[in-house]
Amino acid sequence: MSRTVYLDGQYLPEAEAKVSIFDRGFVMADGVYEVTSVLDGKLLDFAGHMRRLTRSLNELGMDNPLSEQDYLDAHRKLLELNGITDGLVYLQVTRGNAGDRDFAFPPEGTPQTVVMFTQAKPGLAENPQAQTGLRVISAPDLRWHRRDIKTVQLLYPSLLKMEAKARGADDAWLVEDGFVTEGTSNNTYIVKDGTLITRDLSNDILHGITRTALLRLASEAQIKVEERPFTLAEAQAADEALITSASAFVLPVVEIDGAQVGNGQPGPIATRLREIYLEESRKTAI
Repeated sequence: MSRTVYLDGQYLPEAEAKVSIFDRGFVMADGVYEVTSVLDGKLLDFAGHMRRLTRSLNELGMDNPLSEQDYLDAHRKLLELNGITDGLVYLQVTRGNAGDRDFAFPPEGTPQTVVMFTQAKPGLAENPQAQTGLRVISAPDLRWHRRDIKTVQLLYPSLLKMEAKARGADDAWLVEDGFVTEGTSNNTYIVKDGTLITRDLSNDILHGITRTALLRLASEAQIKVEERPFTLAEAQAADEALITSASAFVLPVVEIDGAQVGNGQPGPIATRLREIYLEESRKTAI
C-alpha cells in the first residue's frame, strides 16, 4: 500500500511526490530535519521537536516556512491518512530550489521545500533490545563541528552504522580527543555508583529532545545526574551504559568494543528510566 506524503502543502501518493534535482537539500545537504515518534496514534514531545527545528533553521540562517500549528495539523493528517498507530513522522525543510547548483544561497524569497512522511513501526515501544541491550563499537568522530544543528548531513554516521553491523555490533560510539561525543543517531550515557553521567551540551553533540526529558525525569526520580564528558575507558568500566533517541527512547548498552559493561545485562537504572520515560511520554503525547 502506497503512503500518502506531504510536499509543500500537498498530500500526495509517495510515487507522485517530486523534488527538483536543483533542490539545495539534494545538491548541498542544505536542510534540517526532525523525527517525531508516535505511540497509540499520538505524537511524543512534539513541542520539543518544533523548538529544535526552529533553532536549527535559525543557526543556518534559514526561515521557518510554516507555523507550529501548520506542522501539527500536517503531522496529524498524515497519521490519519496512513493509519499510523505506532511509528514515526519524518520532517525535512531545505533552503529550496535555486534553479541551478551554486555555493551561494538562493535569492531571497526562494520558496523552501517542506517534506513530511510517516513510517509505520508496530510495537515501537516493545523493542526486544530493551531486554538484551546493545553492543557498540567505537570510532573517531570525523563530523563537522556543528553537530548541535540537526542537518541532513548523515553520511558519516551512516557509514559507521554499517561498519558496526559488519562487525556484529548494533551501533558505534564516536570519540573525539579521548572522550565519547555521541552515538551515530543517539545521545550516550554511563552510570557509575548510582550517578547518571552524560556529556554536557555544546556544539559537539545534538541537543537531544529525549535527552532533555530523560534528565528531568531522572532528577525527579532522585537519580543523581552529572553532565560532563567521559572517556571510552570510563564507559567500559561503568556499572551501566545507555543511549537515548526519539525512536529508540531509552536502550541499555551491554558491550563496548568487546568489553562487557557491568554484568553484561541491562542494568536497573537504564531499565527504570525506560519505564519512566515511556510512561510519562504516553501521558503527555498529543
